[in-house]
Amino acid sequence: MGRRISLWVKEHPLISYFVLAYAISWAIVAPLIASAQGFTDVPVPFALHYLNDYGPLLAALITAGIANGTEGLRDLFGRIVKWRVGLGWVLVAALSPLAVYGIAVGVVVGLGDPLPDLSRLGTIAYIPYLGWAAWIFWILTVGIGEETGWRGYALPKLQSHMSALSATLIVTLFWVGWHLPRFFYYAGYMEQGFSVLPLAAHGFLALAIVLTFIYNSTRGSILMAALFHGGYNFWAASGAAGGLTTYTIDALFMIWALAVVIFFGPANLSRKGKHTL
Repeated sequence: MGRRISLWVKEHPLISYFVLAYAISWAIVAPLIASAQGFTDVPVPFALHYLNDYGPLLAALITAGIANGTEGLRDLFGRIVKWRVGLGWVLVAALSPLAVYGIAVGVVVGLGDPLPDLSRLGTIAYIPYLGWAAWIFWILTVGIGEETGWRGYALPKLQSHMSALSATLIVTLFWVGWHLPRFFYYAGYMEQGFSVLPLAAHGFLALAIVLTFIYNSTRGSILMAALFHGGYNFWAASGAAGGLTTYTIDALFMIWALAVVIFFGPANLSRKGKHTL
């Protein structure tokens, strides 16, 4: 039985990855759904939600280990810590979310809204206030946890058979689907309901195109994608965003994504070509 499963994973690594990413992540948040929907009275710490981000990481490790053995794992870990990509790209990955946030705040204040409460930047739902350490928290959770799977494993596998834009569209579809359980336990998602999903999907796609641009431009650095994703959550998902600021951030990322497609082309979404596995 174990050998059959191993052979199937080797023959269908992408399907195996997606199934595992969903299964692991959704199993982690199942107790939160049960609690939020009134299926159990047992207290469930909401901090469990943040372990959900490691589902894609674990799925990538398991799939790479079975399909490609030690060599596959060595390659994956090598790209997780790949920092020699040029100072310029390190700055883009680490600081561009701050730049987008700053522009958005400037636009909003220029339209007459008050300056956001910057003291709320370190706030993360349901865990103690972390301040600037929240930036590191996001890099280590959504950054390394998600990006090792979505951009580090699924994207390059897909790019080996199709254009970077097509691969990004497929990754985005699974990325959006992976978030669906949040509509059953996460307060913000539950309040908005599924009617927000089409607009949210456009936001995910814009972010995914920018992440593909960074990933391909740094020749497969998962670390750079993680820095960008963590920074995005720190600035855009904090209490110092929200309202018109969030809408403006989303609009700016959509403009950036469109510019990437136009200037670099859908084939590679980067001047340096595609990184494939």
